[in-house]
Parts: sequence; structure tokens; C-alpha cells
Amino acid sequence: MKPGSGTLIINIMSEGKAETYEGVYQCTARNERGAAISNNIIVRPSRSPLWTKEKLKPIILPSGQSLILSCRPPIGLPPAIIFWMDNSFQRLPQNERVSQGLNGDLYFSNVLPEDTRDDYICYARFNHTQTIQQKQPISLKVILVDELNDTTAANLSDTEFYGAKSNRERPPTFLTPEGNASNKEELRGNVLSLECIAEGLPTPLIYWIKEDGILPINRTFYRNFQKTLQIIQVSEADSGNYQCIAKNALGAIHHTISVTVKAAPYWIMAPQNLVLSPGEDGALICRANGNPKPRISWLSNGVPIEIVPDDPSRKINGDTIIFSNVQERSSAVYQCNASNEYGYLLGNAFVNVLAEPPRILTSADTLYQVIANRPALLDCAFFGSPLPTIEWFKGTKGSALREDIYVFHENGTLEIPVAQKDSTGTYTCVARNKLGMAKNEVHLEIKEPTRIIKQPEYAVVQRGSTVSFECKVKHDHTLILTVIWLKDNGELPSDGRFTIDKDHLEVADVSDSDGGTYTCVANTTLDSVSASAVLSVVDVPNPPFDLELTDQLDKSVQLSWTPGDDNNSPITKFIIEYEDAMHEAGLWHYQAEVPGTQTTAQLKLSPYVNYSFRVMAENSLGRSLPSETSEQYFTKAAEPDKNPMIVEGLGSEPDNLVITWQPLNGFESNGPGLQYKVSWRQKDGDDEWTSVVVANVSKYIVSGTPTFVPYLIKVQALNDVGFAPEPAVVMGHSGEDLPMVAPGNVHVNVVNSTLAEVHWDPVPLKSVRGHLQGYRIYYWKSQSSSKRNRRHIEKKILTFQGSKTHGMLPGLEPFSHYTLHVRVVNGKGEGPASPTRVFHTPEGAMASRQVDIATQGWFIGLMCAVALLILILLIVCFIRRNKGGKYPVKEKEDAHADPEIQPMKEDDGTFGEYSDAEDHKPLKKGSRTPSDRTVKKEDSDDSLVDYGEGVNGQFNEDGSFIGQYSGKKEKEPAEGNESSEAPSPVNAMNSFV
Repeated sequence: MKPGSGTLIINIMSEGKAETYEGVYQCTARNERGAAISNNIIVRPSRSPLWTKEKLKPIILPSGQSLILSCRPPIGLPPAIIFWMDNSFQRLPQNERVSQGLNGDLYFSNVLPEDTRDDYICYARFNHTQTIQQKQPISLKVILVDELNDTTAANLSDTEFYGAKSNRERPPTFLTPEGNASNKEELRGNVLSLECIAEGLPTPLIYWIKEDGILPINRTFYRNFQKTLQIIQVSEADSGNYQCIAKNALGAIHHTISVTVKAAPYWIMAPQNLVLSPGEDGALICRANGNPKPRISWLSNGVPIEIVPDDPSRKINGDTIIFSNVQERSSAVYQCNASNEYGYLLGNAFVNVLAEPPRILTSADTLYQVIANRPALLDCAFFGSPLPTIEWFKGTKGSALREDIYVFHENGTLEIPVAQKDSTGTYTCVARNKLGMAKNEVHLEIKEPTRIIKQPEYAVVQRGSTVSFECKVKHDHTLILTVIWLKDNGELPSDGRFTIDKDHLEVADVSDSDGGTYTCVANTTLDSVSASAVLSVVDVPNPPFDLELTDQLDKSVQLSWTPGDDNNSPITKFIIEYEDAMHEAGLWHYQAEVPGTQTTAQLKLSPYVNYSFRVMAENSLGRSLPSETSEQYFTKAAEPDKNPMIVEGLGSEPDNLVITWQPLNGFESNGPGLQYKVSWRQKDGDDEWTSVVVANVSKYIVSGTPTFVPYLIKVQALNDVGFAPEPAVVMGHSGEDLPMVAPGNVHVNVVNSTLAEVHWDPVPLKSVRGHLQGYRIYYWKSQSSSKRNRRHIEKKILTFQGSKTHGMLPGLEPFSHYTLHVRVVNGKGEGPASPTRVFHTPEGAMASRQVDIATQGWFIGLMCAVALLILILLIVCFIRRNKGGKYPVKEKEDAHADPEIQPMKEDDGTFGEYSDAEDHKPLKKGSRTPSDRTVKKEDSDDSLVDYGEGVNGQFNEDGSFIGQYSGKKEKEPAEGNESSEAPSPVNAMNSFV
């Protein structure tokens, strides 16, 4: 026996064999008041006996016949666990046709040739002894009936060749249980297992029903391919008839199992301890149930009550012992035994007869602290015999508390259901019986509840960022508050990334493992409150994996993959890219995309491409890294399905045609040996197409062509497999040459002093020998009518696009001689010049020019002279005014003004308007120029920009000028003797910059 306890220890390792201690044990505990006994304890050693040696003959069966391979393991304690394996210790496959029964046998509804093997081995495992026993291997050979012949059949004994049922289809019959009906008993609380295994061809299926009832949903399970029905925690209500139905295409049979649930005894009311005072009455009640109904017997101090001394205060009435007017000698321990054939119950209860005044066991002046609005329980544990009565009082002079506000428990505890601030105070418990009285004071304090006034909030953060949770707490200041943080109801990880500072928990560098529920727990000695928030760690998805190519066709393939973790943000789509390892290794191109719910894609492919694929997942946060590359898939070559783009034909020389195109890339080639068939013929001739096949280049030059002839051109792709579809025909021209003819009938119409209109006859189109780009006028000032200075001549050029036959020459200088000629222009260059024409511009108002003359030296000198002259005139005027005379200032100014400066308009300071070139009306006079002689830029709007154009300038059909003036100039000596003096201000403003 273990010292200080009632435990019995048997050490079979050092004190003999286990069989020595086999038997029934019972423990008795005894003192002067009585004896209590335990239930019987049965000790049995475990056993794992060896299999009986037996010689098993090979089994030969025709295909389709049923078979039972018996196991019949040795009987052990506890029973062995049975399983079938082969020589390699691999479990034999089981299914609807082949399965193991509850008894361990292996059942074949019908055998097939694939069942042939010589190592059907039944194993028995004894867990207590940790041993496995093995049956001798069984050999089975299944032969198709057609292979059997009379000789083979004659050589087989009855034991070797089972009665040859036909291998033709047949309806089901049961292998187990036998017959149409059987019985089954099970004990209450155990697992009910019902089994039906049938043979037949084709293999029957098993179904279960309960007659006049339904199977309990939450306690019913099907095992062994529906051949076993199990009901757990079985009760008497599960008794009844159960039917198993075996069915195949040829018929159905059923078997009825009548189930009876028996029950070992179980308590309805176990006997309870009884404390009585002398002269009191009492009773011990022992009630149990079972099936069959248990028998009740009583013992006193472990001895059957029938043979113990008689006690006049005791009367036995079946399952009840009645005590009346007990005395101290009636104290004893009574045992109630309830038993039937399936087990027994044993309950101990003492009857203690005492005479004791009240005693209060709760410590005096105990302080109870309770949170407001919660129940308060004030203890008053007591003892006494007879049983004392309990009263509670509040305060020193209070009256007894009433039950309308308070709850009085049988153990003496006072309960205040909802404690309030005014519940604070001293409470007195008083215990009384006929032998005396006892009292005890306890104290109650009411505290403010702890509250979380700012709770942590749900957070969604991206991996690698920082998140903070806030938890503000208010509590009773007389209590000590502790706040702890939990993650998923456990401690926070011991990681420096977690920081707690006052009311905050901060998690830095958030990782996937940090996701979960974070709880703030605020504790005092009296209460605890908590608030939780979920942290979801999100990120771009993990890359997909397990890429697989299936349904591989010439121009399509199915790609499937397994999505990676979406990192708490749903995947919205998958992007598929491809690499062409043969033509563009290392470059990935977009192939397709599918919704995030889809994990397969049917991809269209091009011929002659060595494909590899990869997949990326995308969610609201971005795109994942690419997956691992799929296996390569090389598509078969095919003829090109497209021709080159941007086919053009332009000559680089007058006698050639340069045909160019944009070649196909390697991906578009569709096969090896990419070439181009280039074909051409004159558009307006009857020649056949001339063709040549060239390598993978981008141009071909046709030599010996006529000058500027239209050609029809086509370029077709081809490879080693074949030709692309028929290409489109485009038109081109052979090379251009310089025009041969000059424009004729050139004449000039002078519009006014600064504008002239030129007319000419167009040249014949055949003489252009190229694309007509327009006509170009060269013109220059050849002589001044007012001064005959020699100076360099600046040639100016204006180009008029298209087939225009007239154009305007703006920005001419008034009162000047001009010379011009006209040339036709094509893509090659200019043709010969027309005969020159000379024209004269009349006098006119000074035109405004966008020229900054204020920076010219001569202009500065002129302005200084004018200013000095004005100052002298002002002085003279002042002197004459003082003398009372008048001085004709205007006449003086007119007398000293430069004769070449034209008058300006009074209103805006601009030069006077041009006169009409035909009526030669006199110019209007305006006001004088400002004193500094500066012409404002914004007033000089009549510039060449409004009329002239450069080489690329244009005129409208009506001759109005819309282009820009050309900067191209040619200088020649002026005709006649011109002065070498510096030009006047007016001439400077009218000259071209």
C-alpha cells in the first residue's frame, strides 16, 4: 500500500508474474464511526497467444464467384485488432466488392482475375502486449471460366475448386448474417454496430432503414462502404428492427436485425450522507434503473444488513432505509448495491448522529469587495446538530433582512442580487439551534466597474508596415489595474517588434504570422474586462505554382495552375505571359488574363514557337511575382498567316524602283526559312507580273525602269512550309528626274506699291517627270527709282504648292524695280527657269515693319539731331513768346523734316494707307512721328508674315498668301549706279531682315 493513502501498488516487474495477481479486489476504509467499501476491481493479465499452425491449400476460383477468406485469430485479452496485408506489409485495397467484416474475415462479393495473389495475410495486433501475430499466407488464383477445360477441372479437388457458380450475372445473397432475420443485443451507452455483407454480380450496394422509425441523425455513421451501420451512445429508444437491403441490377434482398438495448444499472438517486441529532428522523434513498431492472441490497459498514445487529430506529423498505428517533449508536456507513446481469452500482452514505451547538466556520470580519451592479455573496458556513437556522442583519441595530430583497441559501450564504453603493456596510450572520447560538460579522464594499472607454479597432495593413491598437481603460482608483495584451488568446510573441506603451500596442514590420485577434484585457482584483480587434495582414498575392499544360494541340493549349496565398486580399485576376525561347529568349509578352476565380485558361498559340508560360496574380494591392516557368511547348511549323506591312515603292534614281516593306518578326514567321516573294508590274501596261524571291530582308531594288512610271507592287511572305495568303497590291512609282520644261506666259500684275500678282501657264505633266510639288518664284529688287546706289541684290523665293498658276508677292518696296522668274518643282528638284520678267512698284505710304530700328547707329544719331533741333525751337519759341511775337513752329519742323519720312496717321501713329495701284490717289497725311522717332512694334503689322511664304509656303486658290516668308536670299549687284550712303530710316524699316 502507498503510505498515507488507500492506493494498492502491484509491481509485476519485480514481484512475480502478472497471472499471480489475477482476481477481484475491494478496498475498505474504517474508523470508529463505521466502514466504507469500494466497488469490486477485477485484475486480469493481458494475453497475446500465438496462431495455431495450419497448412492452407491454394484456392482456385472461376471469375465472378464469391469468396470468404477466414482469419479466426487466437483469443486474446483484450481482443486483437485485425487487418489484412501482403508480404510487403501493405494494406490490401478494399472497396464495395472486397471488404473486411467485423469478425476479421475478408469478404469478396465476386472475384476478378486481378484478385489473384499468393500473399493474403491476416494480422492480429495485441495493443497491451505490443505484439502482432501473423496467419499463414493464403494463395488465391482466379481463372476466367473460358480458360477452364475438362482436364483442369478433373484435376482439382472439391476443396481446391469451390462449387463453380456461373460467372454470369446473378442477384444478391447475403454472406453475413445468414438467413432473413437475426438478433442483436447492445448495452446502453455503447456503440451499436450492425453489419450486412452480400455477394452477387454485379456487386450489390447496401442500404439501411429502421422499421417504424428514423435513424438518429447526429449519432448514425456508415462504415466499410455502407456495409456497417453504427449508432453511438445507444439508448433504450434505439431498440427496434433494422433492415439492410442489398441491391444490384438483377434484384434486391433484405435482412432484418432485431436490436435490444440492455442496460447495466445506473443511478436515478444515489444515497446521500445524513447528519441527525438524537431523536430526529431521516431516510436514505437508493434508486437505480437498468435493463433488466436492478436488484437493491443494503450493507452496513460493509456487512449485509440482514446479518448485522438489529437497530429499532432503522426500518428497511426496498430502496429506502427510514430512521426514526435516532440515537448516537445509530451512526454507521451504509452501502447500497444495485445490480443486474450486466453490472452493479455501489454507493456509500454515512448516518452521523450528533448533538452539537452551532458553529460558524467563516472567518470573522471577512471583507468582501464587489463591483457595483453585480451579485454579492456573503458566506456564513456553519455546522451544528440539530441543523441551525440562519438569520442575517445589516448594521449594529438593524432588523433581520427579508427575502423580498435578499436571497438566503441553504448553506448560509446571503446573496444580494444587484449590489449598489448603498449596499456597503457590515452584515451579521446568526446561527441558532436548541443547543445554542453563534454569530459572525462580515463587511461589504462596493467598487466602480472597470470599463474600456476606447476599444481597439479592426485594422487592415500591408506586410512590412506598422500598426497600432489603442485601449483606454477607466477603473476604480482604489483598485490596482493591470492591462495585458493577448494574441489569439495567448501571450504576445517575444519579439522586439511588439511594443506596449501606456494605452497602445504597436506592432512594427508586420508579417503574415502577426495576423489574428488582439485582445486588451484590463484586470483588477474584482473584475476583468476585455476588448478585441482583428488584424488582417494583406499584401500582393503569392505567386501561383504547379503550372501544368494539358490538351496540347497545334494552335492551342490549356494552362492550369494553383493559386498562391491571396494574403487576405481576394485575387481579382491572373495575368498570363509567354516567352519565345527560340526567337526572343528572355523577353516576356502578354498572352491573356482571366478572372481571379479561374485557375485554367485556354491559350491560342502561333506556329513554330517554343513557348514557356508564367502566371501572375493580382489583387487590390498589386501584382504578385511571376510563377515558376511552365514546361516548354514547341508548336509545329506552318505557313505564314500574314504578309509584311508598310509596303512602298519609290525610286531613288530616275531608272530604278526601290520596293521596301516592314519584315515579319521571328514570332510571325510561323516556321523556318522565312523569305519574301516580291512582285511588280507597270500599272498602265499589259506586262505580266515579274517576281523574285528574296531572303529575310526589308527591300529590293528594281533597276532599268522608265522614269517616274506607276507600278503595282505586292510582297508575299513564305517559309519552308508554304506561302502566306495572297498579299494586297499597292502602287508605287519609279524614280523621278528633274523637270524638263519651264513655265510659260509669265506676267505680273502690280496690285499696289508693296504687292504684286504673278501668273504663269502650267507645264505639261509629262514634262514634270515626277511628283509635282509646286512652282517656285525667284524675285529680287533690281533698281531703285529714287536712288541709284550700287548694292548687293537679295533674291527672295516663294513656293506655291500643287498646280497653282498664280501667286502673290507681298512685302515689296514702293517705287522699286523688280525682276523675277518661275521654275516648276518635283521630288527630284527644280526645272529650268522661265524667261525673266521686270516690273515696277509705284510710290506709296511707308509700310510698317517688325524691325527694331532703335538699336541702329544711324537711327540713334538721327534721333539726337531731331531732339537737339526741337530743343532749339523750344528755346526760340520761349524767347519770342516773352517778346510777345509768334514763331511758326510747324513750318520750321516741316522745313527740317527728312523728305523721305512718310506722314503717319493721327489716331494710332501708323503709316498712311497704301493708295490703289490703279487710281494713284494722293496719300493721306497724318500726325508727326514721336519725338524719339521710334516706330512701335505693335503698330508694324503689315509684314511679310501676312503674305509671303518660304519654300514650303502656300497661296490660296484666290491668290491670297497664307504661308511664311522664306529666309532664303541671293545677293547680286544692283543694276545702275546707286548711292553708297547709309539708308534712310524709312528704307531701313522697309528692307527685309
